[in-house]
Amino acid sequence: MWAQQILLAVIGLSAGVAVAGGLFSFIVELGVVADFADRTHTGDKLLLYESSVALGGILGNLFYIFGKGIDAGMAGLFTGTGLLAVFGIFAGIFVGCWSMALAEILNVFPVFMRRARIVRYIAAFTVSVAIGKGLGAYVFFFRGW
Repeated sequence: MWAQQILLAVIGLSAGVAVAGGLFSFIVELGVVADFADRTHTGDKLLLYESSVALGGILGNLFYIFGKGIDAGMAGLFTGTGLLAVFGIFAGIFVGCWSMALAEILNVFPVFMRRARIVRYIAAFTVSVAIGKGLGAYVFFFRGW
C-alpha cells in the first residue's frame, strides 16, 4: 500500500517537473525574458530574470496544490482589493508578453511551408485543422468523453 503511494508520488512529481521544465524552456526559447532584458538594457541580470520566472512558477504551483493563499493584510500595504488589482496587472502583463512573443515567431510557418514545398496544400491543411477542432469540440461538449 505504501509502496504504491510512494511510486505514484514519484511518477507524479517527475511528470510535473518534466512539464514545468518544458514550459519554462519554451518561455526562455521564445525570448520573452531576453527581449525584456534587451529592451530595458539590463542584460547583465538575465540569469536573475530567468530564475525569477522559474521561482514564480514554482511558488504558484505550491500555492495551487496546497491551497495556501497570501494574506492580503500580511504586509499592511494592500487591502484585499488592492492586492487583487496588482495581481491583475501582473497577470495582464504576463499574458500580453506571451501573445507578443508568439506573434513574433509566427513567421516560422510561412518559411516552413515554402521550404517544404507544400504551399499548394495550405487550404487543405487549414480545412483539416478546422474540421479536427470542430470534431474535438463536439466530442468534448456533446459526448462527454
